[in-house]
Amino acid sequence: MLQELKDYLRISWDDEDTLLEATIVKGKAYLEDITGVTLDFEQTREKSLLLDYCRYSYNNASEYFEENFKSELLRLQLKSAVNDYATQE
Repeated sequence: MLQELKDYLRISWDDEDTLLEATIVKGKAYLEDITGVTLDFEQTREKSLLLDYCRYSYNNASEYFEENFKSELLRLQLKSAVNDYATQE
């Protein structure tokens, strides 16, 4: 995931790898907290939102992420709730 994020952000140097890895962990925790389930970040929607969260966080604008991606986050919440409900039955 680190290399995908670096490619997404067009970062070719390795100096910030530790920061980027921490941002990925923080983004995963944020998205899983919003949905209330463990997510598979290899799925397109989840990965896309994670990369965008990391982009906002890397550029010190994480406070705008939820506002700008509220419809995508709602879709992810609904999908996750439906999938979680289906596996419980």
